[in-house]
Amino acid sequence: MARGDAEFVEFVHAASGRLAHAAYLMTGDHHQAEDATQTALVRTYASWSRVRRDDPYAYTRRVLVNHIVDNWRRPIREYPTDELPQQRRGDVADEVTARRWLQAALGTLTARERAIVVLRYLFDLPEAQVARELDVSLGTVKSTSSRALEKLRQALGEQPRPPGGRVASTPGGR
Repeated sequence: MARGDAEFVEFVHAASGRLAHAAYLMTGDHHQAEDATQTALVRTYASWSRVRRDDPYAYTRRVLVNHIVDNWRRPIREYPTDELPQQRRGDVADEVTARRWLQAALGTLTARERAIVVLRYLFDLPEAQVARELDVSLGTVKSTSSRALEKLRQALGEQPRPPGGRVASTPGGR
C-alpha cells in the first residue's frame, strides 16, 4: 500500500454509507447515487495527500454535491432496451416502505430544493455553508428551503401514514 492508503480506506469505511445515502436523497436513484459516491471518493483519493490534513469529509461531500449538480446541468441520455432490469422479490419491510414514502415526498421537490434540504437537514450544515457549496446566495438558500419545507409538509399531509401509524416530522420541526 502507498503511504496514506490505509488512512483513506478507514475514511471510506467511515464516510461512504452516509455519502451514498445523501446522494440517493439528492438523485432519487440508487444507481446514480452509487456512481456519484464512487466518483466523489475517487476524486478525493486523487487529492488525498492534500485533503487528509484538513477535513476530508467536507471535501468529499462538496465533490459529491458538485458532481450531482453537474449531472443535472448535463443530463445523461438513457436508451430503452427490451430487457427489464432485475427486480427484488419478496416481502417489503417497513423500512423500505418508509423510505419509498419519504422518497415520494422528496420527489415533489425540484433538484435545487432537494439539494438544499439534504445539505441543510441531513448534513445539518448552516445556511451560509449550503450557499457556498451550491454557489448560490444566502437568500436563495433561505427562500428555497422555506418553499421546499412547505412542499414537503403538503406532500406528507397528503400521503397515507407510514408504517407504525405516526407521521414523520419534517425538517424544521413543524
